[in-house]
Amino acid sequence: MAECFLMELCVDSVESAVNAERGGAGRLELCSSLLEGGLTPSLGVLHVVKQYVKIPIYVMIRPRGGDFLYSDLEVDVMRKDIELMKIQGADGLVLGALTEDGRVDAELCMELLAAARPLPVTFHRAFDMVHDPAVALEALISLGFERVLTSGCDSSALEGLPLIKRLVDQAKGRIIIMPGGGITERNLQRILEGSGAQEFHCSARSSRESAMKFRNTCVSMGASFSAPEYGLKVADVSKVRTLNAIAKNTL
Repeated sequence: MAECFLMELCVDSVESAVNAERGGAGRLELCSSLLEGGLTPSLGVLHVVKQYVKIPIYVMIRPRGGDFLYSDLEVDVMRKDIELMKIQGADGLVLGALTEDGRVDAELCMELLAAARPLPVTFHRAFDMVHDPAVALEALISLGFERVLTSGCDSSALEGLPLIKRLVDQAKGRIIIMPGGGITERNLQRILEGSGAQEFHCSARSSRESAMKFRNTCVSMGASFSAPEYGLKVADVSKVRTLNAIAKNTL
């Protein structure tokens, strides 16, 4: 019987991309700066990942962290990033924009979708910051987004499960609802069974100690919330395989 689910892995490095494919991921969301929820990756990373993996690669188009209300200058960056990522071989794009009152910015999204054609586009977790999820979903359907990534407007997909289920019911197959946010081996089965979703999004990462022998522990290269300088997080092949098996047995 053909598999009826798709696991998308959020990755921010070539190593994580390779591990995701080895573990059975069906698609990648490629980004940078996962601590900020994911930003646009470099063209170099996309170029090299394309050399090492065969599964589809959807690239994040998000010029900065923070909210999803963008200035004209930031929109110029997003347009250029879309153009360059298409040239570099992206298989799809991930983006989103809101108005100041928490609605989908239909005008800007329409412009960005036009620039993205013919690539499929996912509306990212900007959706979790909207004022009215039911109204926002209809807007995304009308605009022509392929899917929406959401934690159900809550801190995690498990916490937002009731809303995710309502969104799946509302969508009626017109757009893909993809749960994401805090999905692990411990809660995946409950999320899939409780939502009726056929796709899910996770990072499946493990920590790995840096190989650096000399260490200056007095200096941090980022803000106080940044990751440790001498610790790395990469997609874990065994975690990906476990999640894959859980989904296969659930759906």
